[in-house]
Amino acid sequence: MRPRSTSRAVYELLSSMRFAISLLTVLGIASIIGTVVKQNEPYNNYLSQFGPFWFPVFEKLGLYSVYNSFWFLTILGFLVLSTSACIIRQTRPMFKDMRSFREHARETSLASFAHHARIPLLQPRAEARDALLAYLQRAGFAVRCNERDKSVLLAAKQGSLTRVGYFLAHGAIVLICVGGLLDGNLPLKLRMALGGKQVTSGNQLIADIGPQSRLGLDNWSFRGNVFIPEGKSANTAVVNVQDGILLQDLPFTVSLRKFHLEHYESGMPKRFASDIVLTDPATGQSIEKTIEVNKPFEFAGVMMYQASFEDGGSRMRMLAHDLRPGHGSSAMPLEAAVGDSLKLSSQGLDHSIELGSFRAFNIENMASDAPEGDGGTLTRLEKHLGSGARSSTRKDMQNVGPSIQFKLRDSAGQAREYQNFMQPILQDGAWYLLTGMRDSPSAPFRFMRIPMDGDGRPDSWFEIRSVLLDTSRHAELARRFTATALPASAAAEVRGRLEETTRRTLELFALGGFDGLGKFIESTIPAGERDKAADVFIKILEGCAWEAWNLARSAAGAPAPTPSPTHARLLRDTLNATNDSLHYGAPVYFQLTGFDEVRATVLQVTRSPGKPIVYLGSLLLVLGVFAMLYIRERRLFVLLKDSGEALVAFTSNRKSMDADESFQHHRDAIAALLTPPVSP
Repeated sequence: MRPRSTSRAVYELLSSMRFAISLLTVLGIASIIGTVVKQNEPYNNYLSQFGPFWFPVFEKLGLYSVYNSFWFLTILGFLVLSTSACIIRQTRPMFKDMRSFREHARETSLASFAHHARIPLLQPRAEARDALLAYLQRAGFAVRCNERDKSVLLAAKQGSLTRVGYFLAHGAIVLICVGGLLDGNLPLKLRMALGGKQVTSGNQLIADIGPQSRLGLDNWSFRGNVFIPEGKSANTAVVNVQDGILLQDLPFTVSLRKFHLEHYESGMPKRFASDIVLTDPATGQSIEKTIEVNKPFEFAGVMMYQASFEDGGSRMRMLAHDLRPGHGSSAMPLEAAVGDSLKLSSQGLDHSIELGSFRAFNIENMASDAPEGDGGTLTRLEKHLGSGARSSTRKDMQNVGPSIQFKLRDSAGQAREYQNFMQPILQDGAWYLLTGMRDSPSAPFRFMRIPMDGDGRPDSWFEIRSVLLDTSRHAELARRFTATALPASAAAEVRGRLEETTRRTLELFALGGFDGLGKFIESTIPAGERDKAADVFIKILEGCAWEAWNLARSAAGAPAPTPSPTHARLLRDTLNATNDSLHYGAPVYFQLTGFDEVRATVLQVTRSPGKPIVYLGSLLLVLGVFAMLYIRERRLFVLLKDSGEALVAFTSNRKSMDADESFQHHRDAIAALLTPPVSP
C-alpha cells in the first residue's frame, strides 16, 4: 500500500467536514466575543475597563477589533478553502447518487433494510408490475424497472432535490465568508504593514492631518463616523484604527441643515433625525434627504446611518464663584463654548477650564428611595460628598434639566472632572443645586448639594460660607455667638471660655470640616462624653452660621433673617454643603446660568462591497436549510418474484415516525394491489 502524498493529505484535511466545523466553532466563539466586547472603541476606554494587566493581552489577541483582526480574516480564508473543497469533493458522488435509482440492488440487501416486508403475489407478474408502476407514479415517485430472470425490481425514489440543499448551504457559507473578507480591510492592513499608512492621534485639527493618515476614494471598504454641527459641512470620515484614527475621504460633501430631536414627556429621546444636503463635487448637483434611525440612505456607493447626536459647540453663560477662603462671595461672569479651554489667571488663580460636553436633557430616577445604580448619576447619592439616601426599587424618571461637564486643570497638569446642573433639583423636600466631581473618568461622580434660599438662589450659601471660612472673621463670629448664647449676667470667665471654644470650633471646621472636629473630639474627649460634645459643637456651628448670615445680609443692606424651621434647615444644609466644599477639589464653582444650544449629528458611513454577497449567501443558506429539513429523500423498492412473493423495502434519509407511517401506508397499498379480493 503506497503512502499518501502530502498534497493529498492536505486536500483531505481541507475538504473534511471536521475541519470546517472546527473553523466554524472558532468563528462562532470569536463572534460572541465581538458582540460582548464593544468594538473599535478608543483604547483608553478598554484600559479603564480591563485594567493594565488584561488590556495588552486582549490587544495582542485583537479582541478590540475582532472582525478585522488578522487571525479572524485568516480563519475566514481557510473556511472558504475548506468549504469549497468540500463542495468539489462531494459534487460528483452526490450528483451520481441523485441520478441513481439503485435498480440493481440485490434481494439480500433489500431484506436487510429496517423497513421491509414480504407480501404474497396472487396475480401474474406483468399485471402486478403495471399496477405498481401506476401506483408509484401517482404517489409522486420516479420509477425504473429492472427485469431479471425470475423476478422484476421496481426502484422508485422521490425528494432527491434535498441534496441541492447541501450545495446551497455550503455555497452560502462560501459567499458569506467571501463577503466578510471583502469588508475586512485586508488592503488597508497590507498598506499599514508595509508602512504606507500610519494612524494618528484624534486630538488635532483635520487640516493638520497629513496624507500618510488619509485614505483615498479608491479604498473599497471602510466604516467610519462623520461629525457635523448644524450649519456645517464635512467630506471626510473618521475611521478608528487601533489606538488612533485614519481619515477617509468621501466622494461627496454632506451638510447638516437642521437636527431634529423629539422627546417623550419624561424627556427621553423619542426621535432624532438629520436634514442633510449631499453635494457631488464633480457635477455640483445637490440632493436633500432626511436620515433617521433605522432609515439609512445610500449615495455614491456609500451607505449613511443615523448613529447618534452630540453637542456641536453650544455656548455657555456661567458665573464663576470663588470658593477660596478670604476672597468674598462675588461671582465673575464667564462665557465659553463646548470644546474651549479657558485660562483662569485672575486673583491668584492658575487653572484652566476645559468644557467637554453639554446636555440639555438629563433623565434621572428621582425617587427618594431609589437604589444605587438604578438610573443615572443622581441616584448614586450614597457616593456624593456628604449626603445619603435610602434604598428601594421604586422609580420616578424625570428630566432634571441641562448640565455641563468639564475638566478643571491646575498648574501642575492635574485635572478633575466636574458635572454641574443648571436647575435646582428637589430632594427630601428641599431644593438644591447639584455639582459632581470625580478624579478619573472610570470613577463615578460624587455630588455636593448646594442649598437654595427662599428666593430660589444659592447666594445665601455662598455668603454664609464665605464668612464661616474666613479666619479673619472668626473672632467677630465668636463674640456675636457668645453674646446671644449667654445671658447678660454671665460671668466674664464663662464668656471668655465660650468665646474661645467657639473660635476654636470655627478654626477646626474651616481646616477640615466635620472630619477635623471629629478627630479633635476623639483625641481630647473621653469616649463616654463624645456624643454630648459633638452636639455642643454642632449647636455652636449652627449659631455661628446664623450670625454669619446676619453679617452677610447686613453688609448687603438686606434685613436680618427671622428664625423659622425653613431657615433652620437652610443652615443645616449650608453646614453640610460647606463641609462638602472642603473636599470639592476646585477653587471655583461654575454656575450655569444660560446657554445657546448647537446640535451636531453623528452619521456612520460605510462602503461594504461584501454586503450584497453576504445577503445573497444568507438567502441561499435559508433556502438550503429548508431544502435539507423539509425535502425528504425516500426510496421504495418492490421485488416481484415468479415464486409468488413480493419483497417491499423502504428507506429514508432521516429516521422518524413519519418514515414509519409512510412505509406502513405504502406496504398496505401494495399488498392490496398484489392480493386482490377473490370475487364470490
